Amino acid sequence: MNKKVLNVMLTLLVIITIAGVVAIIVIMNTKDKTHAEGERSLEEMIKDSFETEEITTDLKDGNYVRIKFRIVTDDKDTKEALEKDFRIQNIIIKELSLKEENDLRSGLTDVENTIKQRLNELINEGEVTDVYTTGKVLQ
Repeated sequence: MNKKVLNVMLTLLVIITIAGVVAIIVIMNTKDKTHAEGERSLEEMIKDSFETEEITTDLKDGNYVRIKFRIVTDDKDTKEALEKDFRIQNIIIKELSLKEENDLRSGLTDVENTIKQRLNELINEGEVTDVYTTGKVLQ
């Protein structure tokens, strides 16, 4: 009887050890996927982003702005689709024409968020995750 109990205990110990190793492997492999779904690395963001041409347009109050954006998407296909879409400049110009100089001096994040929202309405698949201003000159 003691030998039988010892065999059962050893079998359970081996099963628990194997289950632990498998759990660690699964956790280690899904950690990278969780990272990709949450905070993305700079390299991933650069790979899935593009920079607009420099756009010069007038503002609501009569001033002018020369501005450039980096648009970050969720994947390569979305990036390639947006790069070919001429409507991006149209959306940016329309949004900027509704703004005044103070909006671009103090509320640039609001402008970026509005452009992001409008671009997401434009595309069918994928998503624009961020819009960053990479150059700006107000006159």
